[in-house]
Amino acid sequence: MVIAFTKMHGLGNDFVVFDATRKPFELSAEQIRWIARRRFGVGCDQVLVLEAGQESGVDFAFRIFNADGGEVGQCGNGVRCLARFVHDRGLTDKRVIRLQSRESVMTLTLHEDGGVTADMGIPEFEPARIPFAAPARQVVYDLDIGKKHVQIGVLALGNPHAVQVVDELSDVDIAAQGPLIEHHPHFPDRVNAGFMQVLDREHIRLRVHERGVGETLACGSGACAAVVSGRQRGLLADTVEVTLPGGKLCVSWPGEGKPVRMTGPTATTYQGTIDLETL
Repeated sequence: MVIAFTKMHGLGNDFVVFDATRKPFELSAEQIRWIARRRFGVGCDQVLVLEAGQESGVDFAFRIFNADGGEVGQCGNGVRCLARFVHDRGLTDKRVIRLQSRESVMTLTLHEDGGVTADMGIPEFEPARIPFAAPARQVVYDLDIGKKHVQIGVLALGNPHAVQVVDELSDVDIAAQGPLIEHHPHFPDRVNAGFMQVLDREHIRLRVHERGVGETLACGSGACAAVVSGRQRGLLADTVEVTLPGGKLCVSWPGEGKPVRMTGPTATTYQGTIDLETL
């Protein structure tokens, strides 16, 4: 079976996008892992599958698969790319688009300058719903990783996130710490590990180790989680510029019970076809 794909990225966080709106198909975990392999496959952080919307008021649905083949509930950079994809491919002429993930329905707004704003939903802080093993909700939790003791803010935005404030990003061994946090027994579904350096109340630097992927050049939901955690700790204003290795995002969160909004660029790299029967 030969199918078309589009390679896209948001600040270097890259995706292979498949259109299954007219002819649905399934991808196995093995096929996804092959597609995501750099040098041997197409290469990407996540595979995105666009589907027809099944509910009233929803334009399209989508599924997200990490490079290890596992399905996840949210991807901020990915959903912005999907909004640009459906518009550029002529699947809709709307500039405000509603996309349904496994976890929620999101509203995306396309801007004339090419940027896209995503309504990322309301953060979840209750440990059992993240999920995170803790007796009660706290702003900051203590966590032992190997021989190191760290403090993390924990929340979910479609995916679980653990956010650590650090003095200097370049001093952190993210390649070592990231997997230890991702696979910590307190996180039964694993977790995305964020490392945030606060420059001032309106500007942070951030690096993210994503579960099932490793460190990426950008993580949209991770950027939102970092701003939310920083706001809870009283460190940040309600609108923050987030500098990631791949570029900048703007994240706004008014506070408890309110949705997080993220604005950033998208780009299409190239289009191609792939024969699934050869994978």
